[in-house]
Amino acid sequence: MRKQLTYTFALLLSPLAALAQTDSISLRGVEVTAVALNRNVTGAHPTQSLTAKQMRQLGLDHVADAVKHFAGVSVKDYGGIGGMKTVSIHSLGTQHTAVVYDGVALSNTQAGQIDIGRYDTDNLASISMSVADDDQLIISARQYVSTGVLTLTTERPHFADGQWQTLRVGVGAGSFGLVSPSLRWWVKPFERTAFSLSAKMTRADGIYPYTLRNGNTSSRQRRYNTDITAWQAEANAYHTFADGSELAMKAYWYYSERGLPGTVILYANPSDERMWDEDFFAQMAYRRSLGTRLRLQTRLKYTHSWNQYRDWGSQYTDGVQTDRDRQDEGYASATLGWLAAEGLQFAVAQDLSYNRLNNNVYVNTQYDVPRPSRWTSISAVAMKAQWGRMKLQANTVYTYAAERVSEGDRPADKRRLTPSVALSYRLLSSTPIYIRALYKHSFRVPTFNDLYYRRLGNIHLKPEKARQWSLGLTWETHTLRLRYLTITADGYYHDVTDKIVAFPSTYVWRMVNYGKVEILGADFTLGAQVDLARQWSVSGSASATWQHAVDKTNRTQQTYNNQLPYTPRWSGSGSLAMVTPWLTLGYTVVMQGSRYSLGQNKPEYRMPAFWDHGISLSRELTLGKVRLALSGKVSNLTNEQYSIIQYYPMPGRQYTVSAMIHW
Repeated sequence: MRKQLTYTFALLLSPLAALAQTDSISLRGVEVTAVALNRNVTGAHPTQSLTAKQMRQLGLDHVADAVKHFAGVSVKDYGGIGGMKTVSIHSLGTQHTAVVYDGVALSNTQAGQIDIGRYDTDNLASISMSVADDDQLIISARQYVSTGVLTLTTERPHFADGQWQTLRVGVGAGSFGLVSPSLRWWVKPFERTAFSLSAKMTRADGIYPYTLRNGNTSSRQRRYNTDITAWQAEANAYHTFADGSELAMKAYWYYSERGLPGTVILYANPSDERMWDEDFFAQMAYRRSLGTRLRLQTRLKYTHSWNQYRDWGSQYTDGVQTDRDRQDEGYASATLGWLAAEGLQFAVAQDLSYNRLNNNVYVNTQYDVPRPSRWTSISAVAMKAQWGRMKLQANTVYTYAAERVSEGDRPADKRRLTPSVALSYRLLSSTPIYIRALYKHSFRVPTFNDLYYRRLGNIHLKPEKARQWSLGLTWETHTLRLRYLTITADGYYHDVTDKIVAFPSTYVWRMVNYGKVEILGADFTLGAQVDLARQWSVSGSASATWQHAVDKTNRTQQTYNNQLPYTPRWSGSGSLAMVTPWLTLGYTVVMQGSRYSLGQNKPEYRMPAFWDHGISLSRELTLGKVRLALSGKVSNLTNEQYSIIQYYPMPGRQYTVSAMIHW
């Protein structure tokens, strides 16, 4: 660990030594006009993205809603505006998916999953999703470990000539008691320095009707205890130094109180549970060019998370159960990129993190092993080469994790070396049609809950391992009116071994390395934009996913060769946006085929397919120096009754209107 500390901080401190350099490069600007090819076409890794403009046109206000339009992505949604929402790529599991916010991964070592439902699209410049690795080399080592990366990028302040500040005030309102005021301020006090401050409050009672079915009969019920009151604030600072190096800093705070409605059960609808969450993190990223061939990026971050769960009932000794958890993480990362020759790049990345968990679950109980802590070191070496029509990208990652506990035995240290390689080849020089292939071996370290949670935890767990193979074909074209037409098709095979599952053991359930999963699937995407006339255009996209994801653990089990729970064979999405000088009309649809709520694919566990349609209208007016943006949308247009998670009914038709004033 001392060596890893030395390597990490040597890279972190190297910018200070570089400040003494006096070399400078002056290049004359040249304007080039051309149609840029879509990154999802030319890259070796399947990548999909949505820009801020596209999300506004389609009325996608939340990250979870936007992510549902990516092929191969599944979002678990527990219903209602306050319901938890997690993301998984190719059914490999939420814990295998990294969520990166402005170049630094979000973390939750206790549960290993990120609730993307708390992030809005208001201040984002783009959302992108990459399978396996990112096509960029100068990223953190933590991003190389995951089976897929969801990247959120904040919109940086930008100003018109003569401007030095802009203010945006908005308010949204909608069904089920939704009220959401927001504020954003951009300011540029100095030529090379800019700040952005934003704040938002969301309040909703969350009471919505749903249909409860019992055989051939049904009744209309109301969903209670789904209320939420949430506050969030974010501050960003950007500075460009005279030598061209850049510094970006971010501070983020989120606090919420919400009800947990629980499952819908016949003749019983328990809804007494409450949850409080607080998250804060501060991060810094610095990047600098060291001469003409070296580029350095360093990152520092501190994260604090606190949550409290409370439930009332006669089953508890004092009539109430209160659980409190606190997580803290310190994180440092550095990446050095080297342009060895034209078309040949290398990068070395080093991450070091420290995680600690405190809670009251073990106080005055028979359970031991409280307050675990973990040191994690991740080292990565990557290369990217291009020879003519071929692109090759490869990396090797070494992960080392060591833990300490205040009581009881500690788990063994975890060590793993994981390689990855991806290839893209342009078949015809005259036509942008590419074939791409990849292989990646990755794994995840057991979470604190996996290892220690009451009697369920098991300190002898091994890391859960995943292997990915993928082969795809991409194509793009354009004409005078057709801005672009992009088509991609990727087939893949993944397998997961030593899968961590809860398994009955003697008198209690325990977490064990028991599962094995095989996933065979295909992703298809299509995107196009047609310019009809001046200020008139139509753009659309479609995606579809087919998956055969089955349990291969034990031939004697009833779940053997059965489709994984909540994994439909077919799923897909579509969108259409028409831009006119007066209005922008957006349409979206998300579809999931039939699936099963349990591993046994029996008729009683089958969940029906559903289609969720939405429409939106938006208009922007200019009144002197003030811009007024008005929008309205209808979600679940057909008022379809469905559930993504069994016994957690989703809301029916919802209406939302918003207004934003820009000064």
